[in-house]
Amino acid sequence: MSDKSLKIGVALAVAAYAMWGFAPLYFKLLMVMPAAEILVHRVVWSALLLVILVFGFKQIAKVKSALKNPKVIKVLLFSGVLLAGNWLLFIWAVNNGHLLDASLGYYINPLLNVFLGRIFLAERLRRMQKVAVIIALLGVLILLFSYGELPWIALLLASSFGIYGLLRKQVAVDSLPGLLIETMMMLPFAFLYWIFFASQMSNMFSNEVALNGLLIGAGIITTAPLLCFTGAARRIRYSTLGFFQYIGPSIMFILAVYLFGEPLHEARMVTFGFVWLALVIFSFDSYRAYRKSLKSLAV
Repeated sequence: MSDKSLKIGVALAVAAYAMWGFAPLYFKLLMVMPAAEILVHRVVWSALLLVILVFGFKQIAKVKSALKNPKVIKVLLFSGVLLAGNWLLFIWAVNNGHLLDASLGYYINPLLNVFLGRIFLAERLRRMQKVAVIIALLGVLILLFSYGELPWIALLLASSFGIYGLLRKQVAVDSLPGLLIETMMMLPFAFLYWIFFASQMSNMFSNEVALNGLLIGAGIITTAPLLCFTGAARRIRYSTLGFFQYIGPSIMFILAVYLFGEPLHEARMVTFGFVWLALVIFSFDSYRAYRKSLKSLAV
């Protein structure tokens, strides 16, 4: 891996997680609509934007090549289902007062990435990474056994997106063509929901211009960070990618507590404390490894 490729991967990772962190502000503007309906518009307008980008960047040949590979199609179908489920749960959590749960899920995700990297990519865990994963797991178990509360929203968001990233890292297709194929696979289901189940607010001929603009803009809000993420995942180690993910949930945590006023009770604070401690250890270890990799490239 070249120094230039590593720097591009880092920049893309930072951009992706920052955009995800502020995304709840956008979806709060669409609270009048059900989560499934917002998801429909995310899929439809993302598909349109991705088609424009694929032709604009002249990557249609890569799309055709991927479509000829049955293995790639199977993986993208599965990753597309995971992505749609993650989108739906995130929108529901944001607009139903569970942004703190979403924040916790995305705090857990980088530690889960390390575990998945070890299991499926044979990436060796350093000693401090093992300690960080164990501490985070203890935080979740304390919440479960001491307070009888399973953070299911957090765990589902973390696992669905962690497995999605793992699949996209292994499939032999670039980020833009792959994301287009994933989205096009969701498109028929989105249209069926729009036609038979959507409310009057999805009738764009009767809506105000502002609401229609928000619905169309959901495509940009959806596509931009995903393109950055998949681009980063192909340029840097999967476990290292998790080092940057604290950006998104930190922004969400601040928004949830200080802007939206979600309650941060004692049980949840204990779990956050364990996960934060794990992330401090993990981040310190990742920073040392990152510095060593830069020195190795220089040599």
